[in-house]
Amino acid sequence: MDSNAIIAQLNELAPPALKTLRGKAVSFDSESRTLVMEFVAADRFTHSGGIVQGGFVTGMIDAAMANAVYATLQELVVAPTLEIKVSFLEIARAGKLVASGRVVRMGKSIAFMDGELRSTDGQLLATATSTVRVMHPKTVNHGQPA
Repeated sequence: MDSNAIIAQLNELAPPALKTLRGKAVSFDSESRTLVMEFVAADRFTHSGGIVQGGFVTGMIDAAMANAVYATLQELVVAPTLEIKVSFLEIARAGKLVASGRVVRMGKSIAFMDGELRSTDGQLLATATSTVRVMHPKTVNHGQPA
């Protein structure tokens, strides 16, 4: 499957949480296993001073990293986060934000990821690393297809 087809499939099958975050996949580089997503942080995502709350920032980067797993495998899997560490480097404001997620290492059932969130002018706002469990549909729900 080419990267355009992968992006189209990811956007078509976007889960409710991704729709809440107003995110969409925009590009995938299979060589570097990096997926880029755009988000529109709404004013309702902010707290004091118009700063996007850290949980939303984390969710955006986490979504990009998880979608990088799906794009790399070219298969719909469940990829629950086992561990995530986020470093907040600058303030994120409401508006368009760009997240990227990269598969650093892919094992049979565990993947190691890194990601970042940037403003549209390229300013690095946050970085993250994550470990996810890769669950194929046949192993989800006690052997029942997802």
